[in-house]
Amino acid sequence: MASRDPAYSSLLTIVALLCPLSYFDRQFHPYCTQLRRANAMDRPNIVFIMPDQLRHDFLSCYGADFIETPNIDALGQQGICYNQAYSEHPVCVPARASLLTGMNAIKNGVLSNGQYLRDDYQNCGLQTWPELLGEQGYYTVGTGKMHFFPWEKRFGFDHRIIAEDKLWGFIEDDYYHYLNAAGYSKTAFADLPEYHQNHMACISPLPWEYTCDHFVGRESTRWIEEYEGEAPFAMMIGFPGPHSPYDPAPEYAQFNLQDMPEPIGAEPDDTKLMRTAGRTRSTPSRKAWYAVQNDEPPTRETYLLQRAYYAGLIAQIDLEVGRIVEALAKKGVLDNTVIIFSSDHGDYLGDHGLSGKGSYYESACHVPMLVRHPALSSASISEDLVTLTDITATIVGLSGRPIPSYMDARPLPGLGLDEEKREYIFGALQKGWMLYDGEWKLCKYPSGAHLFNLHEDPCESHNRARDASCADIFHRLDAQLTHEVMRSTNEASFAGCISPTSNSSSRTFGRPGHGRTYPTPWNETYSD
Repeated sequence: MASRDPAYSSLLTIVALLCPLSYFDRQFHPYCTQLRRANAMDRPNIVFIMPDQLRHDFLSCYGADFIETPNIDALGQQGICYNQAYSEHPVCVPARASLLTGMNAIKNGVLSNGQYLRDDYQNCGLQTWPELLGEQGYYTVGTGKMHFFPWEKRFGFDHRIIAEDKLWGFIEDDYYHYLNAAGYSKTAFADLPEYHQNHMACISPLPWEYTCDHFVGRESTRWIEEYEGEAPFAMMIGFPGPHSPYDPAPEYAQFNLQDMPEPIGAEPDDTKLMRTAGRTRSTPSRKAWYAVQNDEPPTRETYLLQRAYYAGLIAQIDLEVGRIVEALAKKGVLDNTVIIFSSDHGDYLGDHGLSGKGSYYESACHVPMLVRHPALSSASISEDLVTLTDITATIVGLSGRPIPSYMDARPLPGLGLDEEKREYIFGALQKGWMLYDGEWKLCKYPSGAHLFNLHEDPCESHNRARDASCADIFHRLDAQLTHEVMRSTNEASFAGCISPTSNSSSRTFGRPGHGRTYPTPWNETYSD
């Protein structure tokens, strides 16, 4: 066919370079569409499903006996279930910024929810994975919650259907307008007394068909059903649940409190400073968190209620996952689609006397990860150490593009991509660092250090950081952790923010008009 002719391909490449793809929707430009077809032959569609704040041990495929998640489980039964998957940056925005860039949080600069990628990140030589896939001929779609700043920005997605957060009533996204048209409000739950009494656990005042997760699932399946493009598509589906508020629809608020696993008990010496610093909503504090006053910490019964309603939200999402897979099958593209399922982080749900997330306890950073691949006909379980950000390298690798050298992400093992298995996982947040080698986990915070042996102590109840018999282990992990922090800090300085070569190495150095290093051109700084 014509697209195989070298001269024709060169012409398309020149046209594409002359037509900035971000200037208009690339799907509808004829030359760019042909370039997509030429570059994307025999490449799979990619669907990445990511609920918000879903811990791994609340899925039946990870051993939960109090809930059935058949549709999510089926992804692993037709692919790979990764048992050792971790979010290196277990807070919403850092996790998602690292997913976008494939870089760890120190390198991309997003270490807390109060930060985000600088607007001119492309001037640093960085590209998001949707931008990379767009250049490979993919049509990219983001539905649901992405946690972008600004929230309506695309960051390379050709198309977005936005349901940014069920708590953010001030954001006038697609879900906001959908509810308003039906006479409902995003934040109707905030008027319920039980929402405040139960620390954000309540039955949704919205009918099921108007809940946020159903909106995301419905719009995702609708897009799949209506897509008629010839280019392969890459779709990220962000469910806002089961993140708080824990507000299942009435028909899903059916889990019994007595069936819920008990929260892991608090160890005062280990978590005292975390709690008294006011870093979680379990802390007695006058500071409101999503309109809930923390005068008293949640009781055991409140935690169990949160868990029951959290499970209800997961059951709702499982239903939507099944419908998404069914839509792919009816469209006739399931056998050419790779489906990836994971979450940005977990949720303490009372473990260690904490709520939310933000540290490296297992309930906050150990996430589910399943991949359904058309080439895999049976289930397999992987014990390899993998990270949330490895999904980025996997998506890029599936598109046929080499992994950019600035990425820390590696392709997930077992999928036929270039594999380099990890010896350990390194994580970083604004207030904590972590190194995990598959058995021992070292966590360092401003309030102190934790050292846990997860083989012997999976509940992380016995801190061995001051145990003399573990001194060699502590120092070994600490040295590796220090190395990773220093490496990341050093690479951050060369991630495009400054020139990788010395200013004085240029012959034009010191002359008027010499090109300044990023970010400000010389003539903008010194012009009259």
